[in-house]
Amino acid sequence: MHDWSEIFSRFKKLNILIIGDVMVDAYIWGAVDRISPEAPVPVIHVRNRDYRLGGAANVALNVQSLGANPILVCLAGDDDYGQRLMNLMGDKGLSRDGVVVTRQRPTTIKARVIAAHQHVVRIDDESDQVATPREEQELLLRIEKLLPSCDAVIFEDYDKGVITSSLISKAVSMANERGIPTVVDPKKRNFLHYNNVTLFKPNLKELREGLKIDVDARENQSVDQAVTTLKTRLKASGVMLTLSEFGIYIDYQGQKLRIPAHKREIADVSGAGDTVVSVAALCVALQLPPDAIAALSNLGGGLVCQHVGVVPIDRDELLEEAKALN
Repeated sequence: MHDWSEIFSRFKKLNILIIGDVMVDAYIWGAVDRISPEAPVPVIHVRNRDYRLGGAANVALNVQSLGANPILVCLAGDDDYGQRLMNLMGDKGLSRDGVVVTRQRPTTIKARVIAAHQHVVRIDDESDQVATPREEQELLLRIEKLLPSCDAVIFEDYDKGVITSSLISKAVSMANERGIPTVVDPKKRNFLHYNNVTLFKPNLKELREGLKIDVDARENQSVDQAVTTLKTRLKASGVMLTLSEFGIYIDYQGQKLRIPAHKREIADVSGAGDTVVSVAALCVALQLPPDAIAALSNLGGGLVCQHVGVVPIDRDELLEEAKALN
């Protein structure tokens, strides 16, 4: 039994540093009533355009929705979409103190075309080049300045080059020296570079690719062996593996447990990982037990899948579902 109301009220006192790849999620909503005469593709009549914060910035929105204070450390291009990103952050009341503006890369844009509730196509405009030494130094200066006032760090890695192996090493060392927990949402490039972190949160695909092994999500022994291997390899305090329809598995603080997924109408899985890592980081910051971390993260990830597009978690909705767990 957990006092979820009390836990959620404690979220409001937390400052969370989020290091990672930010992006603008552009949505083009339209209707299809004919096929193009130029090629066998649908013609989309645009009805509406929407711009939202994505990537690590969506993690910030999730942290904010849960009541905590997010602080982003990231790179933004010195371009029109970089300005749009800064404006969107301002509109949402997010701190821009950790944003490093650079002329060396464009701001990442992911444009989704949606017609009749169907995702027709996605257009990515981005660079995934590794941050330059100067960019990395600027990011580390921001981290060094902002970290002391924070209760946890999230690494939100989308393989766009903002997070480098040396930045990981230095930032994790800074956090560990201060006793600040680190929670990681990894991608392929840096998968095995996150040494000595508090909680490492891959999904099944990332685990399989990162360790180059096959894992049967239905078999507890297969999952347990893979997680144990990963935890040992990274010298991590804990690993929480998301298994989609098979739920969540956590190995942390001497506990190993799997929580099944809740049956839901799935509209869109976009952004579910952002919600899971946000919830997990707040729980880790409050030093909650593994069963509470996994249960609440599992609920949060499932709830956002019921909405079309990338949306942050609804705090009240999550609290109500959490209370039902008891």
